[in-house]
Amino acid sequence: MDEGIPRVNQDNHIAQELFAALSKGSGEVAVIDYGLPSPVRVERGVFLVLALLLARELRTEIREDRVGVVLPPGLAGILANLALILAGKIPVNLNFTLGAEAIAHSMEEAEIRTVLTAHAMTKKFPKFPWPEGWLDVGEKLKAYRKNKLAILFRLIWLRLFPRSIGRHFQIPSKGGSREAALLFTSGSSGLPKGVVLTHANLLANCDQISRTGLFDGDSRLLANLPLFHSFGFTIATIYPLLEGFQVVCAPSPLDLSSSLRAIREEKIDILLGTPTFLRGYLRKAKENDLASVRYVAAGAEKTPPSLREKWESATSCKYLEGYGLTETSPVLSFNLPGDGSRDKSVGRLLHGVETKVIDPEIERDLQPGETGILCFRGPNVFAGYLNQPEKTREVLKEDGWFVTGDLGRIDEDGFLFIEGRLSRFSKIGGEMVPHGSVEEAVMKALGLSAEEDPACVVAGIEDETKGERLVLLLSSDCDFEVLRKKLSYAGLPNLWIPKEFRRVDEIPLLPTGKLDLTRVRKLAEEN
Repeated sequence: MDEGIPRVNQDNHIAQELFAALSKGSGEVAVIDYGLPSPVRVERGVFLVLALLLARELRTEIREDRVGVVLPPGLAGILANLALILAGKIPVNLNFTLGAEAIAHSMEEAEIRTVLTAHAMTKKFPKFPWPEGWLDVGEKLKAYRKNKLAILFRLIWLRLFPRSIGRHFQIPSKGGSREAALLFTSGSSGLPKGVVLTHANLLANCDQISRTGLFDGDSRLLANLPLFHSFGFTIATIYPLLEGFQVVCAPSPLDLSSSLRAIREEKIDILLGTPTFLRGYLRKAKENDLASVRYVAAGAEKTPPSLREKWESATSCKYLEGYGLTETSPVLSFNLPGDGSRDKSVGRLLHGVETKVIDPEIERDLQPGETGILCFRGPNVFAGYLNQPEKTREVLKEDGWFVTGDLGRIDEDGFLFIEGRLSRFSKIGGEMVPHGSVEEAVMKALGLSAEEDPACVVAGIEDETKGERLVLLLSSDCDFEVLRKKLSYAGLPNLWIPKEFRRVDEIPLLPTGKLDLTRVRKLAEEN
């Protein structure tokens, strides 16, 4: 990894950096959208001019600082976010796949009065709590693009006098510790929390990603992760716009036809995804569909070893796993090609990130190789949770350390290993039992592979004798006593073998592919 001083001034408003980046090479293609009937290509200069026009209108029409965005990844979604940033507003990409209660909670917390969307989205999601003030970004774009003379004039202005047009459109300059974006957590264990990310956070993380050397100016990245997902917002949207390489969009990682077409036709070489979404490519891809992909960059959830092995055996690309959280903008560590990778790890920490591992009970610092709660400190660590000072104080200490709630360890060479969420461990008879390890053993005993959709989940519920006991939820029928014997024969410790079994129709998942732990616990507690 490259060391040294930051490549961007983190005191700047991110609008300044995006404006400067998009002003260069204005004739090159910035965004290619495969979410439309025919792929649409937009050059950097035209894209910036359209964003400036929309930004001026938004600055005039919208009083509040935070503005909601309800759009899939694509030309309109990226443009809406860029225009809000250029207007000095704070984009809040809302998870439109959640239930109405969770969405309404998020909008109320963020004081959202206006949403940028498209008419098609209001039809597709009629139960979304749409505010009276919503703007159709697609219609705005059509209106701007009809006036070709106005766009041409501003393109010439941009190419000849970029500073002048920047002043004319009032590009904000002061950023630093001010709020730049608000993202909400997935709400896997309750209502979503608003994560306040500053200009310095986002610029720092983009700089940290750049230093890995994984991406270069010729990289072609598929952007199909939701904009409300931190990976989709920072890595697939902000970062490539700053770095100057093309963003190829598909509307959803679940839309495999559009995604594979984009990969094939645009020669995508870097594919972002979560293990849940990446499984789909292996099922759907035909010969040579993935031939151009050099790297899969996976994150957001732990990758089963068998999935990584299958990817690398079925394709010619390298499967690289990283680690990050919404609260860290999001990337903290990444495996890199060659010596920068270690089996079963999530790589080394990015430039400027410090870590320590603490005992979950007495909070003493642990030594390398010991497992405990992971804590991080660095310029990409968030400012706090919106309207939740007590929750913020729980996880964000005065000396800048962020206590994640994830269990892991660091080896002597600096590679990070994730064991799981603390909430996904049960303390039984004084021993910490990892739910994920039990689930892997169950899947193996049932003859199921990690490439398939989750068929089981383990939850811990209260037990008067041992503190907690494990309950197994299965989406298929089985002889539970036979399964318990198989687990015992396989060497699973007796404390780790679930004592109860629940047959469920399906394993509760969030739209992001993560476990819905709130629903899992409710099902486990049912008699």
